[in-house]
Amino acid sequence: MAGIVLLGAQWGDEGKGKITDLIADDFDYVVRFQGGNNAGHTVIHGGRTLKLHLIPSGIMYPHITPVIGNGCVVDPKVLLEEIDRLEEDGLSTHRLLISTNAHLIMPYHKDLDGASERRLGNQEIGTTRRGIGPAYMDKASRMGLRIQDLTDEHIFRKKVEAALDEKNAILERVYEMRTYTVDEICDEYLRYAERIKPHIADTSQVINTALQADQWILFEGAQGTLLDLDHGTYPFVTSSSPTAGGACTGTGVGPKRIDRVLGIAKAYITRVGSGPFPTELDSCPGGIGEHLTTKGGEFGTTTGRQRRCGWYDAVIVKYAVDVNGLTDLVITKLDVLSELDTIKVCVAYEYEGRRYNKLPSHQTAFHHAKPIYEELPGWKTDITDARTFEDLPKEARDYIAFIEDLAEVPVAMIAVGPSREQTIMRRWESRP
Repeated sequence: MAGIVLLGAQWGDEGKGKITDLIADDFDYVVRFQGGNNAGHTVIHGGRTLKLHLIPSGIMYPHITPVIGNGCVVDPKVLLEEIDRLEEDGLSTHRLLISTNAHLIMPYHKDLDGASERRLGNQEIGTTRRGIGPAYMDKASRMGLRIQDLTDEHIFRKKVEAALDEKNAILERVYEMRTYTVDEICDEYLRYAERIKPHIADTSQVINTALQADQWILFEGAQGTLLDLDHGTYPFVTSSSPTAGGACTGTGVGPKRIDRVLGIAKAYITRVGSGPFPTELDSCPGGIGEHLTTKGGEFGTTTGRQRRCGWYDAVIVKYAVDVNGLTDLVITKLDVLSELDTIKVCVAYEYEGRRYNKLPSHQTAFHHAKPIYEELPGWKTDITDARTFEDLPKEARDYIAFIEDLAEVPVAMIAVGPSREQTIMRRWESRP
């Protein structure tokens, strides 16, 4: 085993940071392969709670090389603030590597992101307004600036000048917003360059060399499968590919290098922002939706926004199994369900009299799909001290078995609390 992908099997926020931290000690590299600081991982380690937004969760371990891959977009101001916070917390960042080909988030990207969302009104996508989408737009239109451009002032200045010819016109004429000068941006970003330069590397070459030497690489995804630009609930998606294929394109390694794909899923399901959500529960006071929100601490790491909560959707997870080629599932927050008398699982959808056992291919059917549930008994007991599968009450074991049967892949780990110790390891052998 050398290359392992860890990603979200739902709409993100599944607890990937905790699982990364849990198994990272076995690895030599932890590589972030997509997204930017629109994502967030909460890691509880050594009695400390850290909220990471861009730097891979493996930063917690001094022997690990954390890598920000070419598929990411980087706001250098946010990156340096995160580095400073980690250093103040006693965590060294000297091993951090950043791909020379990762794209930069520029000030005008953030302005355009917010302005676009405001213009959409109640049709907004629900972005974090941190400039992620506009940065990827510039990447696709071949007018983006990359990390490597920071190392050559002449090239950087020329590219900023070309970009501002278009961006200033849009900011001023379409959105009636302030514009930028080349000097203004260069003065700010070239200051960042001095601190970032020691971390810049050809990370694709570094990772492939490590794989050839049989070192262990963990590819850490952000967001989740249903937020994938191609395979998610478009247009209510992110601007990158948080699926397993994105691990290859976002780091520059071939698919033959991937030995195992872990899909992380909550024992229920949440999503942030707009978009369809078949199993969504009402968050009214005293309801199950409010219970899941409160008990699960369902507020975004990056934005603090309250997450929408619903019953576990087996159709979505099976879709994630297929799209990503999942070899294992990891179920998190099982303890959040412990107080419920009964627990529902969505096993299929109904739309216009037709049953869908798989995700509908047309957005209209999915937007208006009614969940078909099977109901299981709850266990009504605290499970946070369980450390083996046999420690769980029969009803909890039956719930996991039901999820496994529907997904057709085994559940490798089960989280029964927020700390790393509160995890049942069923199918994970530590590195010898």
